[in-house]
Amino acid sequence: MRLTWIKWSALPAAVLLAGSVAMAQDQPAPNSQPAPQAQSGSSATAATPATTATPAAKPKPTVAQRKENQQDRIAQGVKSGQLTAGETANLETKEAAINGETKADRAGNGGKLTAAEKKQINGQQNQLSKQIYKDKHNANTAHYGNNKVGQRRENQQDRIAQGIKSGQLTAGETAKLENQQKGINQQVAADRKANGGTLTASEKKQVNKEQNAASKNIYHKKHNAKTQPQAQPKP
Repeated sequence: MRLTWIKWSALPAAVLLAGSVAMAQDQPAPNSQPAPQAQSGSSATAATPATTATPAAKPKPTVAQRKENQQDRIAQGVKSGQLTAGETANLETKEAAINGETKADRAGNGGKLTAAEKKQINGQQNQLSKQIYKDKHNANTAHYGNNKVGQRRENQQDRIAQGIKSGQLTAGETAKLENQQKGINQQVAADRKANGGTLTASEKKQVNKEQNAASKNIYHKKHNAKTQPQAQPKP
Protein backbone atom coordinates (compact mmCIF):
# COMPACT_ATOMS: atom_id res chain seq x y z
CA MET A 1 0.00 0.00 0.00
CA ARG A 2 2.84 2.44 0.75
CA LEU A 3 4.57 1.68 -2.56
CA THR A 4 1.41 2.43 -4.47
CA TRP A 5 1.15 5.90 -2.88
CA ILE A 6 4.77 6.71 -3.75
CA LYS A 7 4.20 5.65 -7.39
CA TRP A 8 1.12 7.86 -7.89
CA SER A 9 2.45 10.82 -5.95
CA ALA A 10 5.55 11.01 -8.21
CA LEU A 11 3.49 11.12 -11.41
CA PRO A 12 2.23 14.77 -11.24
CA ALA A 13 5.79 16.03 -10.76
CA ALA A 14 6.97 14.23 -13.89
CA VAL A 15 4.02 15.48 -15.89
CA LEU A 16 4.61 19.02 -14.59
CA LEU A 17 8.29 18.86 -15.56
CA ALA A 18 7.50 17.63 -19.08
CA GLY A 19 4.92 20.39 -19.54
CA SER A 20 7.39 23.03 -18.40
CA VAL A 21 9.96 21.84 -20.94
CA ALA A 22 7.42 21.95 -23.78
CA MET A 23 6.32 25.50 -22.81
CA ALA A 24 9.91 26.65 -22.65
CA GLN A 25 10.50 25.54 -26.26
CA ASP A 26 7.60 27.75 -27.52
CA GLN A 27 8.82 30.90 -25.73
CA PRO A 28 11.22 33.26 -27.54
CA ALA A 29 14.74 33.48 -26.22
CA PRO A 30 15.49 36.45 -23.95
CA ASN A 31 16.08 39.74 -25.86
CA SER A 32 15.18 38.07 -29.14
CA GLN A 33 12.70 39.54 -31.66
CA PRO A 34 9.83 37.49 -33.06
CA ALA A 35 10.41 36.29 -36.61
CA PRO A 36 8.53 38.41 -39.20
CA GLN A 37 5.44 36.78 -40.58
CA ALA A 38 5.34 36.31 -44.32
CA GLN A 39 2.40 38.01 -45.97
CA SER A 40 0.01 36.04 -48.05
CA GLY A 41 1.20 35.68 -51.66
CA SER A 42 4.73 37.01 -50.94
CA SER A 43 7.98 35.57 -49.72
CA ALA A 44 9.47 36.35 -46.33
CA THR A 45 12.10 38.56 -47.93
CA ALA A 46 9.38 40.74 -49.47
CA ALA A 47 8.45 41.94 -45.97
CA THR A 48 11.74 43.86 -45.78
CA PRO A 49 11.05 47.45 -46.90
CA ALA A 50 12.79 48.33 -50.16
CA THR A 51 15.20 51.26 -50.29
CA THR A 52 13.48 54.33 -51.80
CA ALA A 53 15.35 55.53 -54.89
CA THR A 54 16.27 59.23 -54.89
CA PRO A 55 14.72 60.94 -57.94
CA ALA A 56 17.28 62.19 -60.44
CA ALA A 57 17.79 65.95 -60.52
CA LYS A 58 16.07 67.70 -63.44
CA PRO A 59 18.63 68.86 -66.01
CA LYS A 60 18.85 72.61 -66.47
CA PRO A 61 17.56 73.87 -69.83
CA THR A 62 20.21 74.69 -72.40
CA VAL A 63 20.71 78.19 -73.82
CA ALA A 64 18.79 77.17 -76.98
CA GLN A 65 15.93 75.62 -74.99
CA ARG A 66 15.66 78.72 -72.81
CA LYS A 67 15.53 80.94 -75.89
CA GLU A 68 12.81 78.80 -77.49
CA ASN A 69 10.75 78.89 -74.31
CA GLN A 70 10.89 82.70 -74.20
CA GLN A 71 9.81 82.90 -77.85
CA ASP A 72 6.88 80.56 -77.21
CA ARG A 73 5.71 82.74 -74.32
CA ILE A 74 5.92 85.88 -76.46
CA ALA A 75 4.04 84.17 -79.30
CA GLN A 76 1.27 83.16 -76.90
CA GLY A 77 1.07 86.74 -75.60
CA VAL A 78 0.83 88.13 -79.13
CA LYS A 79 -1.93 85.68 -80.10
CA SER A 80 -3.95 86.22 -76.92
CA GLY A 81 -3.67 90.00 -77.08
CA GLN A 82 -1.85 90.17 -73.72
CA LEU A 83 1.10 91.80 -75.47
CA THR A 84 0.65 94.96 -77.50
CA ALA A 85 2.67 95.55 -80.65
CA GLY A 86 4.90 97.99 -78.78
CA GLU A 87 5.52 95.59 -75.90
CA THR A 88 6.27 92.76 -78.32
CA ALA A 89 8.69 94.91 -80.30
CA ASN A 90 10.51 95.86 -77.09
CA LEU A 91 10.76 92.23 -75.92
CA GLU A 92 11.94 91.01 -79.31
CA THR A 93 14.57 93.74 -79.49
CA LYS A 94 15.97 92.53 -76.16
CA GLU A 95 15.81 88.90 -77.30
CA ALA A 96 17.63 89.82 -80.51
CA ALA A 97 20.38 91.51 -78.46
CA ILE A 98 20.85 88.39 -76.31
CA ASN A 99 20.94 86.21 -79.44
CA GLY A 100 23.53 88.50 -81.02
CA GLU A 101 25.71 88.36 -77.93
CA THR A 102 25.41 84.55 -77.78
CA LYS A 103 26.39 84.26 -81.43
CA ALA A 104 29.42 86.51 -80.95
CA ASP A 105 30.54 84.55 -77.86
CA ARG A 106 30.28 81.25 -79.73
CA ALA A 107 32.23 82.65 -82.68
CA GLY A 108 35.01 83.71 -80.30
CA ASN A 109 35.24 80.27 -78.65
CA GLY A 110 35.07 77.84 -81.53
CA GLY A 111 31.29 77.43 -81.40
CA LYS A 112 31.03 76.94 -77.64
CA LEU A 113 30.17 79.09 -74.62
CA THR A 114 32.32 79.33 -71.50
CA ALA A 115 30.78 78.73 -68.07
CA ALA A 116 30.96 82.48 -67.36
CA GLU A 117 29.22 83.32 -70.66
CA LYS A 118 26.46 80.79 -69.98
CA LYS A 119 25.94 82.31 -66.54
CA GLN A 120 25.72 85.82 -67.98
CA ILE A 121 23.26 84.80 -70.72
CA ASN A 122 21.12 82.96 -68.17
CA GLY A 123 21.01 86.12 -66.03
CA GLN A 124 19.89 88.17 -69.04
CA GLN A 125 17.22 85.62 -69.89
CA ASN A 126 16.00 85.76 -66.28
CA GLN A 127 15.51 89.51 -66.62
CA LEU A 128 13.73 89.07 -69.95
CA SER A 129 11.50 86.38 -68.44
CA LYS A 130 10.38 88.78 -65.71
CA GLN A 131 9.70 91.47 -68.33
CA ILE A 132 7.58 89.06 -70.40
CA TYR A 133 5.51 88.20 -67.34
CA LYS A 134 5.11 91.87 -66.37
CA ASP A 135 4.04 92.92 -69.87
CA LYS A 136 1.59 90.02 -70.18
CA HIS A 137 -0.07 90.83 -66.85
CA ASN A 138 -0.26 94.62 -66.91
CA ALA A 139 -3.26 96.70 -67.93
CA ASN A 140 -2.12 97.06 -71.56
CA THR A 141 -3.83 94.70 -73.98
CA ALA A 142 -4.27 94.63 -77.74
CA HIS A 143 -7.95 95.29 -78.47
CA TYR A 144 -8.79 94.06 -81.94
CA GLY A 145 -12.49 94.93 -82.15
CA ASN A 146 -15.20 93.46 -84.36
CA ASN A 147 -14.69 95.80 -87.31
CA LYS A 148 -12.68 95.14 -90.49
CA VAL A 149 -9.70 97.18 -89.29
CA GLY A 150 -9.59 95.27 -86.00
CA GLN A 151 -9.97 91.91 -87.73
CA ARG A 152 -7.17 92.72 -90.17
CA ARG A 153 -4.93 93.70 -87.30
CA GLU A 154 -5.72 90.48 -85.41
CA ASN A 155 -4.95 88.43 -88.52
CA GLN A 156 -1.53 90.07 -88.87
CA GLN A 157 -0.76 89.39 -85.20
CA ASP A 158 -1.78 85.75 -85.58
CA ARG A 159 0.57 85.34 -88.52
CA ILE A 160 3.43 86.94 -86.60
CA ALA A 161 2.73 84.74 -83.56
CA GLN A 162 2.76 81.63 -85.77
CA GLY A 163 6.07 82.74 -87.28
CA ILE A 164 7.62 83.18 -83.83
CA LYS A 165 6.35 79.78 -82.70
CA SER A 166 7.56 77.94 -85.79
CA GLY A 167 10.94 79.66 -85.85
CA GLN A 168 10.29 81.23 -89.27
CA LEU A 169 10.73 84.68 -87.73
CA THR A 170 13.88 85.63 -85.86
CA ALA A 171 13.74 87.95 -82.87
CA GLY A 172 15.11 90.81 -84.98
CA GLU A 173 12.57 90.26 -87.77
CA THR A 174 9.73 90.07 -85.26
CA ALA A 175 10.84 93.34 -83.65
CA LYS A 176 10.71 95.10 -87.03
CA LEU A 177 7.30 93.68 -87.89
CA GLU A 178 5.88 94.63 -84.50
CA ASN A 179 7.27 98.15 -84.82
CA GLN A 180 5.47 98.40 -88.15
CA GLN A 181 2.22 97.24 -86.51
CA LYS A 182 2.81 99.64 -83.64
CA GLY A 183 3.02 102.55 -86.11
CA ILE A 184 -0.24 101.53 -87.82
CA ASN A 185 -2.00 101.10 -84.47
CA GLN A 186 -0.89 104.52 -83.27
CA GLN A 187 -2.15 106.09 -86.49
CA VAL A 188 -5.53 104.35 -86.13
CA ALA A 189 -5.82 105.47 -82.49
CA ALA A 190 -5.04 109.09 -83.42
CA ASP A 191 -7.55 109.05 -86.31
CA ARG A 192 -10.29 107.60 -84.10
CA LYS A 193 -9.60 110.16 -81.38
CA ALA A 194 -9.92 112.99 -83.90
CA ASN A 195 -13.21 111.61 -85.27
CA GLY A 196 -15.10 110.68 -82.12
CA GLY A 197 -14.01 107.04 -82.14
CA THR A 198 -14.62 106.28 -85.80
CA LEU A 199 -12.56 106.22 -88.99
CA THR A 200 -13.43 108.03 -92.19
CA ALA A 201 -13.59 106.14 -95.49
CA SER A 202 -10.27 107.63 -96.61
CA GLU A 203 -8.61 106.73 -93.29
CA LYS A 204 -9.82 103.14 -93.58
CA LYS A 205 -8.43 103.01 -97.10
CA GLN A 206 -5.08 104.33 -95.89
CA VAL A 207 -4.90 101.84 -93.01
CA ASN A 208 -5.78 98.97 -95.34
CA LYS A 209 -3.01 100.02 -97.72
CA GLU A 210 -0.48 100.06 -94.88
CA GLN A 211 -1.64 96.63 -93.69
CA ASN A 212 -1.22 95.30 -97.24
CA ALA A 213 2.41 96.42 -97.14
CA ALA A 214 2.82 94.89 -93.67
CA SER A 215 1.28 91.62 -94.90
CA LYS A 216 3.81 91.37 -97.72
CA ASN A 217 6.58 92.13 -95.25
CA ILE A 218 5.40 89.35 -92.91
CA TYR A 219 5.31 86.87 -95.79
CA HIS A 220 8.77 87.87 -97.03
CA LYS A 221 10.38 87.54 -93.59
CA LYS A 222 8.68 84.20 -92.90
CA HIS A 223 9.92 82.72 -96.18
CA ASN A 224 13.47 84.05 -96.41
CA ALA A 225 16.61 82.17 -95.45
CA LYS A 226 16.62 83.47 -91.87
CA THR A 227 15.13 81.20 -89.23
CA GLN A 228 15.10 81.04 -85.46
CA PRO A 229 17.02 77.86 -84.50
CA GLN A 230 14.80 75.57 -82.45
CA ALA A 231 16.27 73.78 -79.45
CA GLN A 232 16.80 70.08 -80.00
CA PRO A 233 16.46 67.74 -77.01
CA LYS A 234 19.66 65.91 -76.08
CA PRO A 235 19.56 62.12 -76.74
